[in-house]
Amino acid sequence: MSDFLVVVLPVFGLIAIGFAAAWTKLLPLRAGEGLSDYVFSLGIPILIFKTMVNAHLPESQPWGYWTAYFGGVACVWVLAMLIGRRYFNLNHRQNVVAGFSAAQSNTVLVGIPLLLKAYGEPGAVPLFLLVAVHLPVTMTTATVLFEGMHLRTLWRLIPKLIFHPILLGLLVGLAYKFSGLPLSGPFQTVVENIAASALPCALIAMGMALKSYGLQSDFRLTGVIVILKLLLHPAIVFVLGFKVLHLPEVWAGVAVLFAAAPTGINCYLFAARYNTAQALASSAIAVSTALSIFSTLFWLWMLGIQHL
Repeated sequence: MSDFLVVVLPVFGLIAIGFAAAWTKLLPLRAGEGLSDYVFSLGIPILIFKTMVNAHLPESQPWGYWTAYFGGVACVWVLAMLIGRRYFNLNHRQNVVAGFSAAQSNTVLVGIPLLLKAYGEPGAVPLFLLVAVHLPVTMTTATVLFEGMHLRTLWRLIPKLIFHPILLGLLVGLAYKFSGLPLSGPFQTVVENIAASALPCALIAMGMALKSYGLQSDFRLTGVIVILKLLLHPAIVFVLGFKVLHLPEVWAGVAVLFAAAPTGINCYLFAARYNTAQALASSAIAVSTALSIFSTLFWLWMLGIQHL
């Protein structure tokens, strides 16, 4: 158990510090919003850039990896929508938010710090490849389901994805890597300093954000979504990755822990944009993040992280 705590406590400890700082008003909530902007727009993109520059990339597309992870995404998304319609009388748009909340992982604020703590440098490449693909796939799916398959919908969405800071960090990092230019001198120092700040800032920002999200929705529906997100999603990925597709241990483990991350903030931003089911998305974020410390311990045990 002590080995598990070495992985988990630094991550959730920083989240708790962020929550306490907001709850005691040591820091105003607007400071958390600014910190989140820094993490999304600069900190994490620079961390991804640094990782890609130094990465040993796979020679071909890891199709089994994509299949294992997004197979789990599809299953819980569809199941959440079926349950929402059948048992909670949600309309179509509310159902899209329910499915998005069950399938979208908090990759930046929780997933990246946790996975890098668990797997270190060997897990960085599969992690950031999945981070880059995860956002376009889930956001495009949610938008198309919500608005319908219209050319104008895709045309409006493409620029937002292309110029998203996380994707830019990955693309610029790959371009710099293949240019053959060295990462050295003052430029390297600046990059490393910003990259080092990304993860602690992300976790404190997550803690402060939780102060803004309360339990405002039907607790039964929130409970269903949290179970799908923290238990069923990683369970499906675990079976596909380890038992069906026989992925390399680190790649399969990264996919499982990525799936086990709590509901992402993008779900709330999406719901707020369309003024639909914000309370559901907010509650899913708050409850899944609070309970993810226990589910994370379980999945770390299942993956045998203490032996790495």
